[in-house]
Amino acid sequence: MARPFYRKIYLRTLRAARKAGLRKRQNRQTIQSSRSLGPRIAVIGGGTGLSTMLRGLKTYTENITAIVSVSDDGGGSGVLREDLGMLPPGDIRNCITALANTEPTMVKLLNYRFPEGINKGQSFGNLFLAALNGVSGSFEEAVMKMNEVLAVTGKVLPVTNADCNLVADFENGASVVGESKIAAKKKEQNCRIQQVRLEPRHPQALPHAIDAILSADMIILGPGSLYTSIIPNLLVDGIVGALEKSKAPKVYVLNIMTQDGETEGYTAFDHLDALLQHSKPGIVDACIYNTAPVPDPIQARYRTEDAEPVIMDMGRFRAAGVEMYGFPLIANGSELARHDPKLLAQAVVNVFGQCCVREGVYGAYDLLARETGLGDM
Repeated sequence: MARPFYRKIYLRTLRAARKAGLRKRQNRQTIQSSRSLGPRIAVIGGGTGLSTMLRGLKTYTENITAIVSVSDDGGGSGVLREDLGMLPPGDIRNCITALANTEPTMVKLLNYRFPEGINKGQSFGNLFLAALNGVSGSFEEAVMKMNEVLAVTGKVLPVTNADCNLVADFENGASVVGESKIAAKKKEQNCRIQQVRLEPRHPQALPHAIDAILSADMIILGPGSLYTSIIPNLLVDGIVGALEKSKAPKVYVLNIMTQDGETEGYTAFDHLDALLQHSKPGIVDACIYNTAPVPDPIQARYRTEDAEPVIMDMGRFRAAGVEMYGFPLIANGSELARHDPKLLAQAVVNVFGQCCVREGVYGAYDLLARETGLGDM
């Protein structure tokens, strides 16, 4: 007996769906097993923004170098910096944890914070890096050992081995020393930050950080706090020069919201303009920005801190010759307007595919990566 027409259509659709599902699984497996073919990406920044980027990006490529600012003087990092005379470990630890290929229990252990006692509020990961620093010849060597112990995808590097503090100068002539003091001082002065600088001036960048920039296929700045996570890296001698020399596309990931105590009232181009003023004109080729609407309850929460969604003033970007790439990037289910690691990584892969055309098996890998959404992986 012949099958009814609608039944034939149903079975054909079911078979097609199954084939599509199989192809998606095969593509995901291919990407996960062939990440060594992924582009060499240098990511520059600090804070939670950088670790968010890395967490998603490691799914696509093993060839990642995270170059991390080391001017933090607050929280547990500040305590260890003052007590032990070491560079702040917090942002480094977050990035290593994001790239680590280890058991979930180990990641949980590294992020564990002591609830009481002399180490109250301190994370085990910070103490672990402090111990490695004690048995190593330099902070860079300690970080490299932690990379090895935790089987990190790619590598994490401090931007410099120099012990330096971040200084903010405000438009009214006031200044403050210490990254952790900038936000409160800005509110007190009620004016914009004119510039930030490092003391002592002109610390030297790590040679490995310079090499990573010069050998990269793509360079990402951000996301993260503009004045306290991204720009401090550009104040280290050798970084801006390497960016100028590099032929790779330089892409700035714009924040979703303005930041209380740093960028209140800033438009998207104001962020880029501040970055360029602390480096060199033309140092950024393109920007990635969020196109998804920020839910009203989240906006209401940010308004209590005088923060709002970053306004995209596209005309100024076009006048500056900066390419713009928009994607929905907000993490679902969060009480804050944060980037989703998977969506952000997929955006980076898409932009790389548009900016750089690799040939042969590398080009085939890039095309496959662009077509396979990380959200399904």
